[in-house]
Amino acid sequence: MLKPLQGILPVAPTPFHQDGRLDQDGMRRVLDCMVDQGVDAICILANYSEQFLLSDEERALLMRLCLEHGAGRVPIIVTVSHFSTRIVVERAQAAEAMGASMVMMMPPYHGTGLAPAPQGVFEHFEAVSHAISIPIMVQDAPLSGVNLSVELLARMARELENVSYFKIECPFAADKLAALIEAAGPYIAGPFDGEEAVTLLADLDAGATGTMSSAMFPEKIRPIVVDHRAGRADAALAQWQRCLPLINHENRQCGLRATKVVMMEGGVIASDHVRHPLRPMSLRTRERLLQLARDLDVLALSWAK
Repeated sequence: MLKPLQGILPVAPTPFHQDGRLDQDGMRRVLDCMVDQGVDAICILANYSEQFLLSDEERALLMRLCLEHGAGRVPIIVTVSHFSTRIVVERAQAAEAMGASMVMMMPPYHGTGLAPAPQGVFEHFEAVSHAISIPIMVQDAPLSGVNLSVELLARMARELENVSYFKIECPFAADKLAALIEAAGPYIAGPFDGEEAVTLLADLDAGATGTMSSAMFPEKIRPIVVDHRAGRADAALAQWQRCLPLINHENRQCGLRATKVVMMEGGVIASDHVRHPLRPMSLRTRERLLQLARDLDVLALSWAK
């Protein structure tokens, strides 16, 4: 990448047929819809992509499909998280070889009781940084149960050449972003937030340059980032206020199922199936989601119509 990524880098959902098989044509349509949503990059194989429910073979197939189908249109970020340092290095090298613009990875974890000490986390990222030449985004999320201190994150930014992007989606994200930027700002190409952009305005105030939301309605969230960074605070606040009910419903009630429901309703994908042990959302939650999405006139609802 010639210049740092900023703006909105949503996570692509992984569509399945109703019987649980991968929907490869649906995956291509998801990417096409996201390009039309005006995204600045697309992240694949993330937690919101149900990466933890994919086989190694499915993962490799999806990576190749997405990188080939998205080639030349938008940068593709490939999530490579794994507890094994050897495997995460292999995944990162494969992603770079196929044309990924960036990889994203969480610290190694396997349940709340099995995680390395801070030096082990550093070495995990160090191994990947030495193995590839594209940027690495560190995902700091409560899901891992690993405490990534500002000191550790700043050390990685300063000492590891390719560790230059940080997705902070833990409690009190804005304060952590501000502290990280203060500690290692010159070494950070992209401080981002996540968690469906539920804390976006505060995180932008703290210095974030973008967000990694879901793919449900990035065309409505991106103007918040653009206006805020251009100094149009009133416009950013007004759009934030319009988007917040849907962001909140997605984050607190729906989770990764929300994008699939909206995309199926709009004909982007044929099924909103999630793999067991995940379960479909309740009819009550679904109806509220679609009402809020219609009120905001999100593109995914009309993209295929």
